[in-house]
Order: sequence, then structure tokens, then C-alpha cells
Amino acid sequence: MAWNEPGGDKQDDPWSGRKDGQGPPDLDEVVRKMQEKLGGIFGRKSAGRPGKGRGTSFGFIALIILLLWAASGIYIVDPAEKGVVLRFGRYVDTTSAGPHWHIPFPVEAVRKVDVEQIRNVEIGFRSGSTTSRGANTVPQESLMLTRDENIVDAKFAVQYRVSDARSYLFHVRDPDSTLQQATESAVREITGKNNMDFILTEGRSEIALRSEKLIQEILDRYETGLVVIDVNMQDAQPPDEVQEAFSDAVKAREDKQRLINEAEAYSNDILPKARGAAARQVEDANAYKGQVTAEAEGNVSRFLDVLRQYKKAPDVTRERLYIESVETVLKNSSKIIVDTKSGNQLLYLPIDRIIEQGANAERAKQTPAPEAQNPAPTGTTSAREIEHRQRTDLRRRETR
Repeated sequence: MAWNEPGGDKQDDPWSGRKDGQGPPDLDEVVRKMQEKLGGIFGRKSAGRPGKGRGTSFGFIALIILLLWAASGIYIVDPAEKGVVLRFGRYVDTTSAGPHWHIPFPVEAVRKVDVEQIRNVEIGFRSGSTTSRGANTVPQESLMLTRDENIVDAKFAVQYRVSDARSYLFHVRDPDSTLQQATESAVREITGKNNMDFILTEGRSEIALRSEKLIQEILDRYETGLVVIDVNMQDAQPPDEVQEAFSDAVKAREDKQRLINEAEAYSNDILPKARGAAARQVEDANAYKGQVTAEAEGNVSRFLDVLRQYKKAPDVTRERLYIESVETVLKNSSKIIVDTKSGNQLLYLPIDRIIEQGANAERAKQTPAPEAQNPAPTGTTSAREIEHRQRTDLRRRETR
């Protein structure tokens, strides 16, 4: 009888590879047993072994439940998140981006925190709704007292993110609300240390920087796990009740600044000219000083040279000085004098120039000359006197 016929010997099965009943189980038997187990799971009883089939079904169900419970511990952390693992509510570890596994509930739990999200908190306004002045104002937050006892309506916007997920979850009950309160406290402190004019004009950027530093110090002291990215001073205005009066004060301050600028422009125009004129006068004075000094030094040098020559030959030097003096006196005279010692008794008189001089003298009598006010010093010989002396000497010589 063949091995595959009904009632045949299974030991002759060429596919089982066994002769004595030992070896791998038959494939049909394995399939049959699996069908029996699945039938037990769905309420069907296996034939011939009711007790053993029910126990196997419960074990298989327990295994499936255990696998599902273990699989529930798999979790994935996004790149922008941090996973905080808690074991019975106590911190265990912080996991980064990627797939991870933890002991499933109720032993361990995971809380994911987005550490890359830029969050925003608003002080003094809410951007959800708008009014005629822009963002909806929250007076209890925006009205602040300045150092000069004025009230200013200031609005701030703070951007921040989570830097430490563990501190963010466990050190403070509500970190976002704590940040808002710390921001309001910080900006009120900074505003109270400055005057109103400084806050409304050039001090906005400085107040924002100082507020950011103070807010971060408060957050670090509370260990909130938050880091401030930026603080913007959105607006700073006086209250609505005094807006018109403040506008008048601003206009007056602008007029004052305009007049100051005009005065400075006029000063910048006049002062360089005055400094230039003063510098020019100083340079002229220095030039005149140099000229006079050089002439004086030249005269001194010339006199010393003459003195040295005079000491060598007094008579020659005396005669030379006399001749030079007479030449200086006579070179402006219109008379031509001929030396009579040479035997030539001819005297040439330029009649035309004498007549011209007479006419000039008549005109000078009619119009007083400037020299009349400052007469020439005594001891100076005029041309007329020299001519008279020459004529007298000539007559004497003719008489002889």
C-alpha cells in the first residue's frame, strides 16, 4: 500500500525524511493545529481534546495582548520636539528626535514638548481685535508711571521659545503665564526709571533691550526653561485724555529744536569766516613782522660793513658817505650842475622845467599840500636854496 493512500504507512513518506516516527512535523498537521487554535479563539472547540484547546487559546490571547502592550511603548519624536520620559510620574530621561521605546502605561509615559516653536506674548494690547488706534488696548497692562510722574501708554510684544523641556514641565506650574507676568513687571520697572520724553522719542530701542535682559534674568531665576528671543516696543503714547496737550508740547519742542538748528547753522556760517579773517590778519602781521625784521637786520648788517670799512680807512669812507648823501639829495633835482673846477664855466638851466615848477608852485599855494601840515624837519636843504647858493658862488667867481 502506498504511503499517500488511506491507511498507508506514513513512515514511508519521502518528504518527511524520517523512518522511526521522529523528525519535523507534518505540514498538514501544523496547519490543522493552527486552525484549531484560531477556532478556539473565536469560540469553537477542538475535537477530541476540549480542555487542552481552551488552555492553549487563553495563552495565545495573553501573548497577543502582551505584544500589543509592548508595542504601545513605541513613540516617535519629531525634529522640533523633545520627549520627556516619566516613570510613575517622575522624570527619567529626555529623548531627542527619532523613534524610541519606553515601558508602556502605566509604568512610564512620554510628554512631548516643541522646543523650536516661536511663541508670543503681548503686554498692553491684544492683536485679536482692533480699534481706531490700532490693536485693542488693555489699559490695566499698558498704563505705566514714569520717573517724572507722568503716565505713558506703552505696548510690548515678546517672542520666546522653550530651551529646557524638563524645567518647562516641572519647575513652574504655568511657564507661559509666568513669562507674561515677568514681562509686565520688567517693563514697568524699566519705564519707571526713565522720563516720559525719553520713552516717547529716542529711548524705545534702549528700553526694549534693557527689558529683554531683565525678563531673561527673572526667567532664569525661576528656572522656567524659557529663553527670550526678542522684545519689541510696539507703541508708546500719552493717554487719550491728554493727547491734545501733549501734541502741543511736541510742536513746541519741535519749534525749539528748529530754532536751535537754525542758530547752529548761522553760527557754523559766521564762525569759519571770522576765523579765516583772523587767521589772515595774523598771517599779514607775521609777514610784516618778517619784512621789518629782515630790513632791520639788513640795515644793521650794512652799517656793520660800513663800520668795518670806516675803521680801515676813515677818510675814504667819510668822503664816500658824503658823496652818496649828496647824490641822494640831488638826484631828484631838476638842475644840472657842472663842475666848475674843471675849467668849464657853462651852467645849463632847464627853463621848461623851471617854468613847470613855477606853475606847480602857484597851484600848490591855492591848494594846501599835505606836506604843509607836516613841515619838513629843519636842516633839510631845498632845491631853491641850492640854486641860490650856486648863483652866489658863480657871481663871486666872475668878480674875481
